[in-house]
Amino acid sequence: MDSSVTMEKIVSLAKRRGFVFQSSEIYGGQAGAWDYGPAGIELKNRIQRFWWKEMTQLHDDIVGLDAAILMHPRVWEASGHVENFTDPLVDCKKCKQRFRADMVPEEKLAKKECPECGGELTDTRKFNLMFKTNIGPVDDGTGLIYLRPETAQGIYVNYKNIAGSNRMKLPFGIAQVGKAFRNEIVTKNFIFRTCEFEQMEMQYFVKPGEDEKWFDYWREQRWAYYEKLGVRMDKLRWHRHGPGELAHYAKDAYDIEYEFPMGWKELEGVHNRSDYDLTRHQQFSGKDLQYIDQDNGNARYIPFIIETSAGLTRQLLMVLCDAYEDEKVADKGNEDDWRTVLRFHPALAPVTVAVLPLMKKDGLAELAQDIRKDLKEDFATDYDQGGAIGRRYRRQDEIGTPFCVTVDYQSKEDGTVTVRYRDSMEQIRVPRAELAARIRADIKAYKRV
Repeated sequence: MDSSVTMEKIVSLAKRRGFVFQSSEIYGGQAGAWDYGPAGIELKNRIQRFWWKEMTQLHDDIVGLDAAILMHPRVWEASGHVENFTDPLVDCKKCKQRFRADMVPEEKLAKKECPECGGELTDTRKFNLMFKTNIGPVDDGTGLIYLRPETAQGIYVNYKNIAGSNRMKLPFGIAQVGKAFRNEIVTKNFIFRTCEFEQMEMQYFVKPGEDEKWFDYWREQRWAYYEKLGVRMDKLRWHRHGPGELAHYAKDAYDIEYEFPMGWKELEGVHNRSDYDLTRHQQFSGKDLQYIDQDNGNARYIPFIIETSAGLTRQLLMVLCDAYEDEKVADKGNEDDWRTVLRFHPALAPVTVAVLPLMKKDGLAELAQDIRKDLKEDFATDYDQGGAIGRRYRRQDEIGTPFCVTVDYQSKEDGTVTVRYRDSMEQIRVPRAELAARIRADIKAYKRV
């Protein structure tokens, strides 16, 4: 069996076990859009809560926000998105495929040669990635509005509201998780690049002149986050943006890249946005967005901003790829015994504890259901009584369940159950009364093998 991790394996498992489905699949699917099934939404919610705790609960100077998706169209003029948020595109006149010009090899682009069929390419043209829609009863252009392409601008236009209402002093941050929309011409690699996605962004407002210090600080913080998340750190690396890569707003920028099955790809960005955003919004809105520094003689200035920006759905794909393993567990004569296992951190697993009666009869099923009821209050649980116990273990391995609790005849006699660990497949007997405490302790002490 080939034990390598491929996108084909990830996509197959994602559909088979209810993580991700193609949007509108019965109608042939909608390109660039995906639906998250029972396992997928649980995993996505857990990643979001993990990030939210890291950003807000563990940092006293960061608060949350949920800004509207629909914003005044002038916001996007001020931010530079109307003018600058474009992709350079070329089309092949022969095979009709469309490509981002910056993704075509330079020698082929110079010759206007299609990288697929060798046909002639069109001239490069700019295509704005924002989705346009109309607000109001008449579609005459006067109600033009955009679906937001990022969540950051909602933070910037609310920065003074939050600073005032929460008596925030620099430095302070505002965190947000929300939907964003980009009219991507080329969507590929499953859920890596899509038209509709969720961002997890934090904007940290600092005093001018202290931006480089805080930029370094947040690079360290974001790297440490992935260690807590339990991913393989040798699969991560930093990429610094060169002069030709820097966005129009950026003073400095680094990406955290992950080695996906399709190669090294951006996972999260840490950016020094200088005072560009607030300065532009002050100019376009006519409102004073200066910070009044009461601890420094009421000095007035526009704060600099350090941004951390991660895609929630992209992190979900990273977690799936990082956790996936086809593992040889035994030799059976001429055949090898393999299992597919997702080694999620227990805090992320869609199901934390599966309760399995050894048999459906003799009261074992009822006892197992009773134990599950006790655990439901504190853990995400599953119950499975169909098939051989080994087969049920394998089903739980495939969705990354870290703990299986088996209820057998001994459980009726002495009140103990068997706890089976996903990673090591070790099995131990635990008194029912100590079960919840044991699971909590094991989650807190978890280290990936």
